[in-house]
Amino acid sequence: MSAKEDHVPNNKSVIWAYVLWLFGGIFGVHHFYLRRDKHAFVWWTTLGGFGIGWLGEIFRIPRYVRDANGDPDHMKELMIRISRSKKPPFSMNRFTGMLMVGYSWGQMMMFAVPPDELWGINFRYLNYLIPLAAALGVWTVGNIGREKGSIKWPLVTAYLTYFLRYYVYDETIWFTLMVLASALAFDSFSKEWRKTPVQKKHVVKRVAVLSVCACLYLSLWVSYLYFHGNITDSEGNEVPIYEALEHFFSSPWWLDAKQCIYDIYIYAQHHGWYEVWKQVIDLSDPHGEQNAYKVLGVGPEASQQEITSTWRRLSRENHPDKVKDIAHRRAAQERFMEIQQAYEILSNSKHRRNRRNKKDNTDKQTSKHDEM
Repeated sequence: MSAKEDHVPNNKSVIWAYVLWLFGGIFGVHHFYLRRDKHAFVWWTTLGGFGIGWLGEIFRIPRYVRDANGDPDHMKELMIRISRSKKPPFSMNRFTGMLMVGYSWGQMMMFAVPPDELWGINFRYLNYLIPLAAALGVWTVGNIGREKGSIKWPLVTAYLTYFLRYYVYDETIWFTLMVLASALAFDSFSKEWRKTPVQKKHVVKRVAVLSVCACLYLSLWVSYLYFHGNITDSEGNEVPIYEALEHFFSSPWWLDAKQCIYDIYIYAQHHGWYEVWKQVIDLSDPHGEQNAYKVLGVGPEASQQEITSTWRRLSRENHPDKVKDIAHRRAAQERFMEIQQAYEILSNSKHRRNRRNKKDNTDKQTSKHDEM
């Protein structure tokens, strides 16, 4: 079977690629559609290559689709390029991408390290993972599309230049030199052509791998926000997020809320979750009964006669015709209408309860008759 026949059933659409690029491009959705998973993950972590890469793809998508489909003409052009040069030529776009992503991932790793001791443990040794994160960023961008390479050289170079931090105290300088050296090492010693297409994997496996990578990346963000983020209190003072969370979980409000959740759980174990749900619905006051009781000034135990009597009295006292001042008449009208609506709600509520009680009594009598 020819290569062309192998690719026909799974051909990717240029139109769909553009649609996904337009509506989810900054998250790499179109690259996932085209089976460019590394590209998709890079776009997700950098929001479309910091926006610039996403815009620049508007003219590259047809080429990506031809490559994903194994288009014969595209493959022929690729073979000609491979025959002309033993290794992929230097690309400023790709090299810039390696620098930006390597710098971004390395910075994320550095910010995620706790600055102080936690549970009596000093986590500063995790700073030695900074070169690994930077090299991974360089390597991931370098392995996108028809180019690939080993992580060995960029990783070794990143660790060798990482020790510049002990001689160059300006963080921006030594960090930039580290990422630049790693990218140059990949471009000079690791880069080669990807002559065979990437092996196709089941979509479930692809999603699982990307999910694990996403969780690792998000954990860096969570660690950064937890240890380095601040919030401003009501008095204008900045409080570290980890201190605010510690105070929150030891506050009376949280302890009461936790006890309330526990009480609900115990209640549900004895009465069932449906009964809990019914009480939640009643407390949410979907029919406005609680507010209606408040407006008329009566309690839930009040009879229909008491409700009617109170409604008539309040209607007489708050009738708009008694207000001579035009400026206050509108407020009187609103109050009068509020009283009428409250009476209507409670009256309907009483009728619903009566009907429900009659139905329950009828059902009980029927069940007793069946038992006899």
